[in-house]
This record gives sequence, C-alpha cells and structure tokens, in this order.
Amino acid sequence: MASGTTEQRRTLKACASAHVLHDGLADMLYALLPVLAQTLGLSYAQVGIIRGANKLATAALQLPAGLLAERIGALPLLTLGTAVAGFAFLGLTLADSFWPVFVGFLIAGCGGAVQHPLSSSLITTAYPGEGRARALGIYNTFGDIGKFTFVGLTVLALGVGLAWQWPVLVFAIISLVCAVGIWLTLAHLPIATAHVEPTPSKQSAEASGLGWGFKSGSGAVALGIVSSIDTGSRVAFLTFVAFLMIEKGVAASWAAVAVLVTLFGGMCGKFACGLLAERVGTVRAIALTELVTALGILGVVWSPHYGAFALLPFVGVVLNGTSSVVYAAVSELVDDRRHARAYGLIYTLGSACGIAAPLVFGLVADRFGLEVTFYAIAGSVAALIALMPWLGRSLAKIANDDRAEAPAAR
Repeated sequence: MASGTTEQRRTLKACASAHVLHDGLADMLYALLPVLAQTLGLSYAQVGIIRGANKLATAALQLPAGLLAERIGALPLLTLGTAVAGFAFLGLTLADSFWPVFVGFLIAGCGGAVQHPLSSSLITTAYPGEGRARALGIYNTFGDIGKFTFVGLTVLALGVGLAWQWPVLVFAIISLVCAVGIWLTLAHLPIATAHVEPTPSKQSAEASGLGWGFKSGSGAVALGIVSSIDTGSRVAFLTFVAFLMIEKGVAASWAAVAVLVTLFGGMCGKFACGLLAERVGTVRAIALTELVTALGILGVVWSPHYGAFALLPFVGVVLNGTSSVVYAAVSELVDDRRHARAYGLIYTLGSACGIAAPLVFGLVADRFGLEVTFYAIAGSVAALIALMPWLGRSLAKIANDDRAEAPAAR
C-alpha cells in the first residue's frame, strides 16, 4: 500500500478491499455461467440476459450513488452496497431456475454500483496532491487482482467437484465480513462521512462555456464509439469463451479456466498497452491492439482446445489492455476542469454496450452457433481500425490549437 498519513492508508486499504471484492464478484460470473447453464438448462440468450442484468444494475445506479453520497456521506452507502451484494449471493445459493438467478445477480449488481464512484472519490479526497496518482493506480490494480482471484477460486471449486452453490456461499460470507470491515476501518475518518459542498450553480456552469469539456466534438464521438464497441466486445468474449471451450471438448467445470487465463493476460495488458501508447501514440496503439485482438480471437476459434488455451493469455493482453489506451485518450480530448464528467460519460457509454453485447451475441449464438458469434466479435473489434484516421485528425487539431495558444498565454 502507498505511504502517507494514517487516514490515507486506512482509506486506501478499505477502498482497495472493496475493489477486490466487487470486481471479483462481478467477474466470477464468467466462470459460473457455464455450470449454471448446464445445471439449470439455460439458453445462450438467458446467459446474456443474466450478465446484462448484472451490469445494467451496476451502470444505472453509479451516478445516483455518487449524488446520494454527497448528501449522506460515502461510508453508509459503501457499507450498505457491500452488504446487499453479500445477501444477494446468499440468496443465490437457493436458486433452482432462470428467474431466481436473474434476480440474484440483478440485486448483486445494485450492491456493486456504489463501489467505483465512492471509492474513487474517497481516495481522491484522501490524497489531495502528491501521491494521488500512485494511490489510484494501486486501487485499480487491486480490482484486477480481485477478478483473477475470484474467478480462480470459482474454477478451482468447480474443478474439484464442488457444487456451484459452495463458492457462491463463500463469496457471500466474505462480502458480509468485508462490509463490517469497511465500516470499522472508515467510521472515524471525517472524509468518509463528510457531506460534499454544493456544486456550482447552473449559471456559473454555463458561464464557464465548458459543457462536457470535449475540445473536439467529432473526436468525442469517435472515442465514444471506440470505447463502447471495445467494452462490448470484451464483455461478450469473456461471457462466451468458456462455452467455446466446452464445444472444443473441455469439461464445463474446467472450461472457465479460459476466462481465468484471459484475465491474467489482461492484468499484464493494462500496463503493457499503456507503455505501447507512450511509444507509438494513442491512435497507433489503439489500431494495433484492436488488430491483434481480432486476429487472436480468430486464432482461438480455429485452434484445438490446448492451442486455444495457449493463445488466450496473449489475447487477454490486448483485449483488456486497449481500454487503458482509450481512457488515456480522454485526457487529450478534454479540458482539465471537466475530466470527471467526461470520464463518467465514456464509462457510461461503455457500460451500456457491455450490457447489450451479451444479449445480442447470445441471440446470435442461439441462431447461428458459437463459431459465427466469435467471428462477429472479431469483426466488430477490427472495424474500429477504420475510425482511427477520424480520431487521429481530431487529436492532431487539438495539439496544434494548444501549441498555437501557448505563446499567446505567455
């Protein structure tokens, strides 16, 4: 953990723990869905609906959670959301058909909605200057650790023959313990219970002339499309890759290893693709990673199961890593005073596509089969390369305008 005051360390510890838990709960679903589908007789479309409901609940409640936290403080909501997720998983252990599973993961998604906006806000407040970037980096890394760990534990439990209810029960207990831990860790910290000062009036916001803060409307549209399709393709791939392994002859209890090794590659990819963008530029990095992603997906489809498993970590590097480059591009497109709302908009667009993608590709899989579905995912990723000249022109114009304004400012 990052060094700093006691308040900073306790805040980072609690928020990193919440990130491990909630990201882990969200992504363990990828490993659990194939077993649920076989046990409960779910169709691919129903699998997509379950995943979409979970993400919809999380996406829809993030902004309301942030606004409510301004009135009552972050701690009550962060604790309550974590407890709600725990009770939802506890109820899931009794599910025996599609609808109880649907409702359970919908409620779990509601509980998970509080984590990202409130934890990010707490860390930003706790680290007002030096050390903020490092603290946020640590916080984000722990989210990936949670995904990998929870998927890994789920795969292990199912692989040794345990019923699917056992990992769900364990995660429910961990969630409830974590809720108590968050409360005890943050209860005496002023920033966790403080009310945020009222936002500027509508008139002052309009007077600023910044709106959403995008320096290029066309660049914002291009980046929004890239972010949306990239996120949707990633969610769809992770949702159905275990089913593809089953078609290749892998047992359902071990097919979810495909998700695990892909996520492992993704952990490395977020860092590696960031370095790539620094060397070759944002636009070239996005084009290159999307091209490699599309080719990698095709390689997974055409390979036997052992070859596919060998390819998946490398696919994960670019599949997950592209998002780091996309989010870095936001800072180039947006006025410094509007980063928060611009990121919120980009994240919301991505979440919306992540909700729709499992259902859309699930319907494609039911109608045409999994192989065609993965061809469609690869095609949607590759199509983003055509947008790069559009995005590149916008970023170049912004850079030229900034250089022209610099002498005038001096």
